[in-house]
Amino acid sequence: MNDSVEQDHPWTLENVQQLQELAREKAPAALIAMRLRRSQSDVHAKASELGLMLAAE
Repeated sequence: MNDSVEQDHPWTLENVQQLQELAREKAPAALIAMRLRRSQSDVHAKASELGLMLAAE
């Protein structure tokens, strides 16, 4: 497991705001995951939950 990715921690308001901003900027999920220290699947799941469209990889 990659130590740079945190597992099983709740999304904070700050994380959600960062996700929304990066999605607006059309950042790819891989970059968002790296910036938020989350897995790409976690980023995709949260984006879907929030109704956000992520840029194609």
